[in-house]
This record gives sequence, structure tokens and C-alpha cells, in this order.
Amino acid sequence: MNITKKLMGFSLVFVAAGVLLMPRASTAQDSATKRKVSHRVVPDYPSIAREMNITGKVKIEATVEPDGHVKSTRAVGGSPLLLESAEKALKSWKFEPALKETVEVVEFDFNGQ
Repeated sequence: MNITKKLMGFSLVFVAAGVLLMPRASTAQDSATKRKVSHRVVPDYPSIAREMNITGKVKIEATVEPDGHVKSTRAVGGSPLLLESAEKALKSWKFEPALKETVEVVEFDFNGQ
């Protein structure tokens, strides 16, 4: 009985090691690449952010379809007062075509000028 428990324990270790060492299937969420942009839109500086003298960087993750259109966006970081403007601009961007959907991280710099 003791041997059975030890064998089961070793089996679990080998199965766990195999799972950890297996290559992960690529998905749009983990295939961050750097596709070239063919059409850019500069975000508007929100008037409330300008009045409050809010500056800084905004980082947004965009899921881009194979044809280059932005399918969806997700805010990664930055001032909430600047995020909406940056996401709106990014949704109008067009990337160069690719074989599959990719995830691109774009950073906007709002410097108050």
C-alpha cells in the first residue's frame, strides 16, 4: 500500500512537470507583436484634463484583426481623465495586415501642449 501511494505521487509529479514544460498554444492575448501602423489618429486632449493640468502617459492594449482594424481595446494604465480620449483615437487606427489577430500595446503621451 505504501508503494502504491509513492507511485501515485511520482506519477503526479511527472504529469505536473509535463504540463509545465509543454509549449503553450498561441492566442491573441499572448501574441504581443509590433505591427506597423498605416493610419494614426492623434487623441484630443480633454479640456477638463487641460484645465486641471493633468499630463502623463496612457497605455492601451488593442486587439487587431488580421485586416488591420482595431477589434477591441483595454486600458492598461494612465489617468482615467485621459483614457477615454486615447481609446477613442486608437479605435480609429489601422494597422498593416497580418496572418492572424494580434495584440498591440500602444502608449500615448499627454504632455499638456
